[in-house]
Formats: sequence, C-alpha cells, structure tokens
Amino acid sequence: MPFRILFISAEYAPLAKTGGLADVSAALTRYLHRRGDDVRVFVPFHRRVANLALDLSPVEYLQDRELRLGEHVYQYRILRGAAPGSDLGLYFVDCPALYDRPDIYGGADDEPRRFLALTRAALDSSQRMSFAPQILHCNDWHTAFGPLFLKTLYSWDRLFAATRSLLTIHNIGYQGVFGAEHVDELGLGPSAGLVHQADLVAGRVNSMLHGILYADLVTTVSPTYAREICTPEYGHGLDAFLRLRGDSVVGILNGVDYDEWNPERDRYLPHHYSRTELAGKADVKRALAARLGIAAGPGTLLFGIVSRLVEHKGIELLPAVLPGLLQTQDCALVAVGTGERQYEEFLAGLVRQFPGRVAYCAGYSEELAHWVEAGADAFLMPSRYEPCGLNQMYSLRYGTVPVVRRTGGLADSVVQYTEAGGTGVLFDDFDAKGLGWAVATTLELFRQPERWRELIANGMQQDFSWTRQGALYVEEYRRLVGAA
Repeated sequence: MPFRILFISAEYAPLAKTGGLADVSAALTRYLHRRGDDVRVFVPFHRRVANLALDLSPVEYLQDRELRLGEHVYQYRILRGAAPGSDLGLYFVDCPALYDRPDIYGGADDEPRRFLALTRAALDSSQRMSFAPQILHCNDWHTAFGPLFLKTLYSWDRLFAATRSLLTIHNIGYQGVFGAEHVDELGLGPSAGLVHQADLVAGRVNSMLHGILYADLVTTVSPTYAREICTPEYGHGLDAFLRLRGDSVVGILNGVDYDEWNPERDRYLPHHYSRTELAGKADVKRALAARLGIAAGPGTLLFGIVSRLVEHKGIELLPAVLPGLLQTQDCALVAVGTGERQYEEFLAGLVRQFPGRVAYCAGYSEELAHWVEAGADAFLMPSRYEPCGLNQMYSLRYGTVPVVRRTGGLADSVVQYTEAGGTGVLFDDFDAKGLGWAVATTLELFRQPERWRELIANGMQQDFSWTRQGALYVEEYRRLVGAA
C-alpha cells in the first residue's frame, strides 16, 4: 500500500549537504516516491540552495506566512521544486532571517529557532495543503520536536488524527542542546510540563531527547549502532532513555544510491570500469595522481580518506601510524576533508614531510570525492564510532578496499577478508596498534595480486541499494500504521 509521508530534514543532497543526513534524505525519499508513496519533503531554503538558481515556483496559498516562536516573529513562504534527477516535489521553507547565511549550521544564538521554524512550517503547510500524513518522518535533532508538536500543538486537528511519528537518529553525538531560556519558543503553553523537567532544572533543553521520548518509533542507521547507542559508551547520555523504548528502537542500515555511485557510469570520472573490466580503475588512479601531483604507480598502495576531520572519525589515530608507514612502505595518501584545526594541520604537515607522496585537499568537493573513491586502492575509516557510514559502501562498489574499525554500520557492511571470503579489513580496538595492524594487513594483501583481485571482486558484488534498505523502512511504516 502507498503511504502519505511528511518528511522533514535540515539537509538534502546534493543541494545542501554536510554529511550522510543529506544523502539518506535524498535517496530514501526518491525511493519512496518511485514506489508510489505521496512524499512531501520540507527543507530549509539555505543560501547555498538559493545560489543554485533552481527552477522553483511559489506555492500560491503558502506565501507571506507568519510564525511566532516565543517573542520572535518570522515571515516565510514556501517554494516548490523537484529533487535532482526525479520529479519528487521538494518544498523549501524560504525565511531569509533564518536561512540566508553562508553555512547550513552557524552556531548562532538563534540556531534552535532555525529548526523549530522548519518543523513548524512543515506541519503548518501540511494543514494548509489539507495533506493528512500517515507518517511524520523527522530526522536528527533539528526536527526532533516534531513528534511532541504533533501530540500537543496539532492534537486538535483531525487532519493528524491518524498520523504516526518516526524519528531517525543519524548521529546521536549531535543532540541540539540549548539553554532553558529558549523553552518558551516551543510554544507549548499548557503542555509545557511535557518538556523534560530535570533538564530544565539543569538549565537546558535537549532536542534529541524529546524525539526519543515522544516519537512512536525511533530508528537509527544501522543495526549495530542501534545496539551501541543503548549503552553508556555510545549513548552520549541518552542510553537510558533509549533502553526504556525497548523494541521501539530499530536499526536499519542506510542504502546507497547506485544511480549516483556507480563506476560504470559515474559522471564525475574520466574513465569507467566494472567488476569484470577493471582497467579503468587503474586509469583513474593515474589520473588522480597526476591531478594532485603525487607518485602512485601500479605497485604503490594508494590510501584514500574523504571525511569530516573530527574526533569521532578516528583522525586522532593517524599521527601515530601514517608517518612511519609512509617512511618505510611503498604507499601514498590522498585526503579530502575539513574540520578541527589540529587535524587539518596534521594532514598539511604530512604533505610537507612527504612531498609527492601525500596530497591533502581542504574542504569538500563532490567530484573529488568520486575520484578518490575510484582512484584509491584502499579507503581508511578508523572511526571511534560510526552510526552507518556510506563511504565504505561506496568503496566496495568502486573496488576500493575499506579499512575500517568494527563499529556501527562499518561492522554491518564490511566483512573481514580471509581465504573463505570477505570484503575488507577490520580492526577492533580503538588505538594506534589496532590501526597499525589493519594497514599492515592491507599492505600484505596488496602484495598478493590474486588475493587482492578476489577481495576487490567480493566487494564490488555487494548490494546495499535502497531497493533493499528502503523496503525495511516501508515495513516499519506498515507496523506504525497497523498495516503489517
């Protein structure tokens, strides 16, 4: 059966993206649209979206709208466009006072209001459209108050009488915690007692916590991560609340958009290849090395990194491993990313220490990310924790061996290679010794051409498409609305 779904996200690839949230929001909603669901996607009209000069049209009855958040009053309008590569309708909340900024996230004093406004504007617009969603699908802390709003501010409206709410946690490390002085901006009135009182006494309001408390179902982006966040080590202070939800916390591994990530027809690549015709991969490796000014011939193991340079990505392990590796072994490194200054400076220092062996590109380039996935021999993801991760799944499809820590979605998507099979190299302990073992093992396999080709072939035949993973969301929707 088709569903009516109101889907709200702070990001949507490729229009506004900082990480996996954008990729998943785009790929999942396009999958649902293709299967016949009526999906209304609401995202902010960020400045970077406005700069794309998209073909957008104002929704006539959703202009000059007013929204009050505590003492603050905002004017907004709704613009409609199509998702790239699809006729799925996207609804942009155009509120310059909140979204006309250089970056998607800014850390300003009004950051809570920016996403409260997104959530409220989506629900208000649904009312004006007379769109009665069966599912309200919220994503991460930005929209985590949606389930509570549904049970309070909108409970009077029969339009939402049958609506069930779902919160997807893409990364529990980011919770949207703000000062208790902002609580009036929720506009809950007589229902204000539903705000977590112990947090208020402590002077804070935690957005993610309220999604966990009030959503009908909580999903996260891999089965292993769903188990991990219910423990003190990975729950970032919310594990006890998640444990209380019991089987209402479900892990669904993210899928990959193989229309976008496919080495046989990748629009960014200068050469194409497949599992049975791999010559083009070597051609991309040569082109990547030439583009970035590094020496990486056929016998040189080229490691790739495309990552936000933050603590939980395991970047802190690299200084104890990479310099020695580059000094003693025939290998090279290309890294793409931005983040904490100490990690950016470390990678820039490697370039100076090993000229012609290391390339570091600060920032993010979608094109270069595709080149690295295709041109590298192995891909490093030594994460402290990783809710799902997509790059390891991209790597598998591109014949680039993932070297990962066994955590979250990495554990669910990469299998340790042995003579009996497997798709990558995994290590357990989050320390330099564990990563050192993993890169040494990767080098040893690389020097055995037959085993290396087998490892590549195993990875390239894996299927993490949204046809498989999206169907699991559909099953949860059915469970929510009682249609299972």
